[in-house]
Amino acid sequence: MRPEITQHLEEIDATLTTIEKVMNLDEMAERVRELEQQASDPSLWDDPALAQGVTSELSSVQAKLRKVTELRSRLDDVPVMYELAEEEEDGDTSIVDEEIADLAEAVDSLEVTTMLSGEYDEREAVINIRAGAGGVDAADFAEMLMRMYTRWAEKNGHKVDVYDTSYAEEAGIKSATFVVHGEYMYGQLSVEQGAHRLVRLSPFDNQGRRQTSFAEVEVLPVVETTDHIDVPDADIRVDVYRSSGPGGQSVNTTDSAVRITHVPTGIVVTCQNEKSQIQNKASAMRVLQAKLLERQRQEEKAEMDALGAGGNASWGNQMRSYVLHPYQMVKDLRTNYEVGDPSKVLDGDIDGFLEAGIRWRMAEERGED
Repeated sequence: MRPEITQHLEEIDATLTTIEKVMNLDEMAERVRELEQQASDPSLWDDPALAQGVTSELSSVQAKLRKVTELRSRLDDVPVMYELAEEEEDGDTSIVDEEIADLAEAVDSLEVTTMLSGEYDEREAVINIRAGAGGVDAADFAEMLMRMYTRWAEKNGHKVDVYDTSYAEEAGIKSATFVVHGEYMYGQLSVEQGAHRLVRLSPFDNQGRRQTSFAEVEVLPVVETTDHIDVPDADIRVDVYRSSGPGGQSVNTTDSAVRITHVPTGIVVTCQNEKSQIQNKASAMRVLQAKLLERQRQEEKAEMDALGAGGNASWGNQMRSYVLHPYQMVKDLRTNYEVGDPSKVLDGDIDGFLEAGIRWRMAEERGED
């Protein structure tokens, strides 16, 4: 093999070895055996909630273990594949080169996943997007961001459920709430939280002037049954109303949309994606619980910070700029990661920003420069 190929493989091997140590494969294999033993006990299903938890964890641990062992096997096979390719008449190693590139990408992606070790990182994500300053341009930008995240989810095979969309009068949306399903969605997407800024020639300005607009992104972990979030009926007010689509167009002939107000905090959530009032209320309650869980977490963090136990990391307010005029660029203001093709980013190509954000967050938590 060429020296540069050998060096590249050594770098991939070093990263994968570190991942294997962090994940502790022996411990994971032992956990699989324990869970398999529990799952094989017929009495487990006497408690459906416990059984679901056991089978879900078993499937998750097996998948993680299988992924890293398969990567190790593929990496071990590369030298033999390269040798066989070089022995062919044409000596074409392009297929092996592609395999090395795929391996490098997969190992880098897995490395980022091992950084997601927060309490809620493995969970699914609730995303709230709200139009900020900038009038109709801000509403249009909020809708652009919603499309960006849903496109990213689709490209990565993650299902999205839209709970509520409040459309603006002229164009775009005032706000939207949706859930991105899949493991580690909260851990990955939580780095998107903050104010996003768009600079462009406004398509809504008769004189075509440059406009700066803002949209706020909030990312919350989906609440699970094990979370202790008590919401007494006396603390909430439930209003029902008729669902509506863009421009006030009715999408439902019954009062099935639900608005829940948490009286003690003033938090308001709505859901109108289902035709059933009961289903909408259940979805709205899940979002409310997610917001209360985050509020509780932030209060606890503030108390720890006050005691000197917390770090000084702050997401700040404005975290990313999307510039469409007078030049083309999207730049993260925390990590300085930037790309020169906003159209690709707004079409869901945000993996680079997510990875840079996760690495930045880890460095902040470690107190690194």
